[in-house]
Amino acid sequence: MKTKSLERQFSVLFILFAIVTTVISGIISYVNQTTSYHEDVIVNLEKFTRHMSGIIQKEGSELADIKDWLDEHDYKLNVPMDFSNDLSNVRNAFYSYIQKNYDCMPTYREMDEEAKRLYVTYRYEYWLCVFRDSAEEFKLDYVYFISPIEGEDHKVRYVLDATFVPETGPDGTEILQIGDVVYEDPLIHHYMWETWETGSETKAIDSLNNEYGYMYTYCFPLIIDGEKIGLICADTSVDHVNSMIFNSVFRQAFAAALIFAVATIALFRFLYTYIFARIQRLENNVEEYANTKNPNLAKKISEEKGQYDELGSLSERFAEMVNSLEEYMVNLQKVTKEKERIGAELNVATQIQADMLPRVFPAFPNRKDFDIYATMAPAKEVGGDFYDFFLTDDKHLALVIADVSGKGVPAALFMVIAKTLIKNRMQMGELPAQALMNVNKQLCEGNEAELFVTVWLALIDLETGHVIEANAGHEYPAIRRSGECFELVKTKHSPAVATFEGIKYRQDEFDLNPGDSLFVYTDGVTEATNSNNELFGEERLLTSINKNKNSVPVEILPELRKDIDKFVGTAPQFDDITMMGFKFLGTNGANQSE
Repeated sequence: MKTKSLERQFSVLFILFAIVTTVISGIISYVNQTTSYHEDVIVNLEKFTRHMSGIIQKEGSELADIKDWLDEHDYKLNVPMDFSNDLSNVRNAFYSYIQKNYDCMPTYREMDEEAKRLYVTYRYEYWLCVFRDSAEEFKLDYVYFISPIEGEDHKVRYVLDATFVPETGPDGTEILQIGDVVYEDPLIHHYMWETWETGSETKAIDSLNNEYGYMYTYCFPLIIDGEKIGLICADTSVDHVNSMIFNSVFRQAFAAALIFAVATIALFRFLYTYIFARIQRLENNVEEYANTKNPNLAKKISEEKGQYDELGSLSERFAEMVNSLEEYMVNLQKVTKEKERIGAELNVATQIQADMLPRVFPAFPNRKDFDIYATMAPAKEVGGDFYDFFLTDDKHLALVIADVSGKGVPAALFMVIAKTLIKNRMQMGELPAQALMNVNKQLCEGNEAELFVTVWLALIDLETGHVIEANAGHEYPAIRRSGECFELVKTKHSPAVATFEGIKYRQDEFDLNPGDSLFVYTDGVTEATNSNNELFGEERLLTSINKNKNSVPVEILPELRKDIDKFVGTAPQFDDITMMGFKFLGTNGANQSE
């Protein structure tokens, strides 16, 4: 019964395979032929629109003048249905009027209203003839010139239309209805609107099905004297060609189906003879092992594997799997326990690292001469970023923000050492450059992992606002002067700490006035990346903190983090995000206001 069931399944599978393969082959053939035709259509339509654009460009601004006149007169122009035969009449009427009223041929701008009307009538019928004749030459169904209407959302006016819709004129004769205003849906006419908006051809066609049939539409921008006037458009029908393509594909699919049927029968007989019986033996042994968990079945499976092909190899591998499963289960228990232990230790390490950073705010509740706030969000359980701030004496405050290369436990350990050394050096009374030089010397000793750390270190005189800073390859700080906006201060960097021995670090100085603020951060802020691989960047950083420039640091930093999270969206956090804000209030800080 199982063998018969397997046979039926394989029969159904092969039949489905043949059907699906035939269908896919037909679809691919259809797509390829349609693509080829599509490309030919684009080439032909592009040739036509370029041809028409060239003809129009030779006449200078004539078509632009005609369009302007029609716009001014709400397209009230009597053009007979038989405009080809009427062309000589309107031409003679125009030139007769010119001879009677002008000494020489005037420019369009020099004509009076009647002359302009006669001129527009003559030239409009002329361009209708040109468009029609060109359409016949290029074997196109419809050609027309349209102009998008300013202030009207996705509406165009058909200036020169090839559909020749009639209406009854004042004298009862049939005249062309011109100047129709039509809403062209951008979802359907995507490339039409892209051509208009960019002012350049897209080399792509819109496909649409309307009352004129299934059409491809191609548009070319008409630019006269540097100004977009409208779009030259051309339509061609694809229904007939699609029918031919379908018939060709159907014949190919039918032939492929016959070949697959014969091949399927032959292949099934081979599988029945050489595969199914061995599969059944293996299935029986596997079922017995699933019920008994008897490891001795491995020997039986190996003996019944048959010839050493893929199925024989599968039987051999299964026998080996049975032999190793018991050992694997024992090892799995050990690994699970070890993973739980490592996870618990990482949680402890995370807590320890967090406890090393100042997290209680306000940090100095009795000090009214400054305000400070900082945050650190690691990308993994433990991070390599850190910040610190501490008083070196009653009137000096040290600020530190740093970023260790790498991630995880090694970076966290290096961070602990670097943070401790920097704090010790500063509390010994050293200036930032000297402290970094000594820390660099200590960290370079035995640094086999070749880790390094970028550091921004500053010492602030809380009485005068004088700042001494050293930047060891870190991000630029942002400074806001009272009443102004935050701006990045781009001073020359020194190399990162622990890159190589003997570095002498550059030291810069500046002054803060009461009400001035500092903002420092790690590259996890500016290099925060969204799902489109775009960086948050310095410009977005400044925009965000300047939205709340008059706020205190404890308000600025959370708002910036919200902007970062909104920008990043669902993309994962790849780097630690650390920020610190400082506002200098001066000796009269309790009364300081913006």
